[in-house]
Amino acid sequence: FFFGQFAFQTMAPVKVGINGFGRIGRMVFQALCDQGLLGTAVDVVGVVDMSTDADYFAYQMKYDSIHGRFKHDVKTEKSDACAAEADTLIVNGNKIKCVMATRNPEDLPWGKLGVEVVIESTGIFTEADKARGHIKAGCKKVIISAPGKGDLKTIVMGVNHEQYEASMDVVSNASCTTNCLAPLVHVLLKEGLGVEKGLMTTIHSYTATQKTVDGPSKKDWRGGRAAAINIIPSATGAAKAVGEVLPVVKGKLTGMAFRVPTPDVSVVDLTFLAEKDTSIKEIDELMKKAAGSYMKGILGVTDEELVSTDFIHDNRSSIYDSLATLQNNLPGEKRMFKIVSWYDNEWGYSNRVVDLLCHMTGCKK
Repeated sequence: FFFGQFAFQTMAPVKVGINGFGRIGRMVFQALCDQGLLGTAVDVVGVVDMSTDADYFAYQMKYDSIHGRFKHDVKTEKSDACAAEADTLIVNGNKIKCVMATRNPEDLPWGKLGVEVVIESTGIFTEADKARGHIKAGCKKVIISAPGKGDLKTIVMGVNHEQYEASMDVVSNASCTTNCLAPLVHVLLKEGLGVEKGLMTTIHSYTATQKTVDGPSKKDWRGGRAAAINIIPSATGAAKAVGEVLPVVKGKLTGMAFRVPTPDVSVVDLTFLAEKDTSIKEIDELMKKAAGSYMKGILGVTDEELVSTDFIHDNRSSIYDSLATLQNNLPGEKRMFKIVSWYDNEWGYSNRVVDLLCHMTGCKK
């Protein structure tokens, strides 16, 4: 397979580096393992974090408070007998070097390790120019596992992935919330209902950026309050970002978030005015049709009385709740509706990072 600047051989696995081995970095790695890609289509040759202690990395992978036990064989070893501690992970027989984090991605040893694609999951280097430091370090492509800024393309798998071009060296996988919302809007547009305007709210689990107890948060006062005992209103650019992925709705959507005391799984509430008359029945039928056809694996549907924990470790981007759809139309009106969709903001999103990696490189699942 030839993709512009360089060729990915069908026989040789794509060499990948992960910068930032936190929640998303580890979940992406686990998704590669669970999908059977590690060592076959993809070689993860290096993972970067604030430590090179492979034994600690192995512990973090083996035991997860939300997603449970790691299903794969994990060992560690020293790359040099003189090393103070083990600095190499061995997962299913594949060796992964633990690399010390640097302030500048240009200083990472991607060239020496032969890395072709970097998953940028620190949450720090989200600006295109900063992310391109990885390219200066020797890799060829960068996938930012967060909303990106600057001269880059935002890709949402299942929605606008066909717009990826080989000339794009840095791309963003958007946010977990955009990955949930965009498929819903995509279906409404594709099926001809349209969106005249809309307001989105995401009820979002707390994340590592929040505080265990009240602490300093100069830019976001409410964001500094204890995550596990508060419902915290927060800003989000997820709705506006859909306009970058689907330009026809640019400027028509906005929204906000409420961070709530759950460790994983979130839910999008989209209230919108359709461009044409429709009904709950029609919307429901269209979402179900899409989930079983052109959006399969990205959009799901539930018609059961489920709650957030029922969606832990669900690898889909967006699970439409067909029992929650509402309308608020005066006599003669048929255009104002509310739809609700669930998402595992860690696992579903991480699987889309892997999907994007495979889409960009041509690696086969």
